[in-house]
Amino acid sequence: MARTTDGSGTPVPQRLLAAATRLFAEQGYDRTSVQEIVEAAGVTKGALYHYFGSKEDLLQEVYSRVLRLQQERLDAFADADAPIGDRLRDAAADVVVTTIENLDDAAIFFRSMHHLSPEKNKQVRSERRRYHERFRALIEEGQRAGVFSSATPADLVVDYHFGSVHHLSTWYRPDGPLTPEQVAGHLADLLLRALRP
Repeated sequence: MARTTDGSGTPVPQRLLAAATRLFAEQGYDRTSVQEIVEAAGVTKGALYHYFGSKEDLLQEVYSRVLRLQQERLDAFADADAPIGDRLRDAAADVVVTTIENLDDAAIFFRSMHHLSPEKNKQVRSERRRYHERFRALIEEGQRAGVFSSATPADLVVDYHFGSVHHLSTWYRPDGPLTPEQVAGHLADLLLRALRP
């Protein structure tokens, strides 16, 4: 049973994450106190420590939840019964859209990753590596089939695409001229053009 402390019906862990994400984005991780997070979430410190062992655990979860969503979606695209070009384009566009939809989370993580302990940092890097390896496997599948050029190593292609994704938080604005889907389409098309044989 999900526990709540107000009439919103939102479970406490989600409220804590929402409050932490907003405060980390506005003030920075290092300038946000546990007290500010629990006040914003409308819960006690005891509730925070029941669900998250520390403020650092909240930071790790801010990023991990987005990565879990993206991994599930990538796995679905990779396993779909569709031509490799379509699967790669769908996967490439999806990571852009889901990053834009969670822009605060991505910005917080790249600004604050150095605050994680070596062990937590290693866990997050391992999760991210698993995602990149699955994405790279799609490129390699297309290269083996002759659908994509093998002139550029798959690792470099992955770095090229995710370099663009990781910088979205520095320039994308929701009130800008392009929708998330338009940005995603352009970046996915650039990737596929770079892979043309």
